[in-house]
Amino acid sequence: MGYSTYRKFSVEQWGDLKDSPEVPLTEDELQQLRGINEKASIAEVEHVYLPLSRLLSFYVASTQALNEQTAKFLKDDTPKVPFIIGVAGSVAVGKSTSSRILQTLLARWPGHPRVDLINTDGFLLPTAELERRQIMNRKGFPESYDRQSLLTFLSDIKSGRRFVSAPVYSHLRYDIVPDEFTTVDQPDVLIVEGLNVLQASATAPGEPKVFVSDYFDFSIYVDADEETIKRWYVSRFLTFRNSVFKQKDAYFSHYADLNEAQAIETASGIWDTINLVNLKENILPTRQRADLILHKNADHAIDSVELRKL
Repeated sequence: MGYSTYRKFSVEQWGDLKDSPEVPLTEDELQQLRGINEKASIAEVEHVYLPLSRLLSFYVASTQALNEQTAKFLKDDTPKVPFIIGVAGSVAVGKSTSSRILQTLLARWPGHPRVDLINTDGFLLPTAELERRQIMNRKGFPESYDRQSLLTFLSDIKSGRRFVSAPVYSHLRYDIVPDEFTTVDQPDVLIVEGLNVLQASATAPGEPKVFVSDYFDFSIYVDADEETIKRWYVSRFLTFRNSVFKQKDAYFSHYADLNEAQAIETASGIWDTINLVNLKENILPTRQRADLILHKNADHAIDSVELRKL
């Protein structure tokens, strides 16, 4: 018999672990949480996200209790330290939807009602800087982020600092929004979602040998087969062609006039030359660093859950 560092569950097996028959989420609420072309259902919330949120609530409660006991032992009035959950995975795999669902469910468990969500897109270098460095075609790759600012942000959060600001990113403008920030003020739980948040590769000379994932208390990787994700990416591009790309000030407005064949060819080219390369070189190699892996089938439904053994 082979051995693994993970316990693997089918959705049915995982769903049997839930200890509450009620789903604290309505269809209308779920509709607001779904991303473009996402198909998360109430059944999936019940059988996947509800048990996961309950498990995470145990982790949070245990960590909070340990922090309190440590503070008592040290006779120290230590500020509250948020529990940080990292969510990683490819472009178009559904990380944002998973993160929003977990944020909503976790906020409804007793003991930690304040749950914030941050996307690392806000820590991308501004477009002007990416152009200056001639790496616009590497946007989303590790070198396209202001890693020092992201690490400082997470360090401040873990230090118990109040009113910590994170930059805001506009997918419409495809750039950082000047002078606009999201403030995080000592939540019970912070979810950090991003492509490369589990990466622990070598840093540039002079950079601190600290990684984003060092600040995580729990990490999740949203997974699917490469060809499946490509199909989702192309489908999302087609949806954007008829919606977001037509909006005023849209960075990709030049794609709005493409016919369907041209749009499919363009999206496929972007996927093959940029997103697939990033997935293979930087994102996929971090999958086995996650505490939990959610695998999706071709219908965008989660079909298995793998939990790292303690």
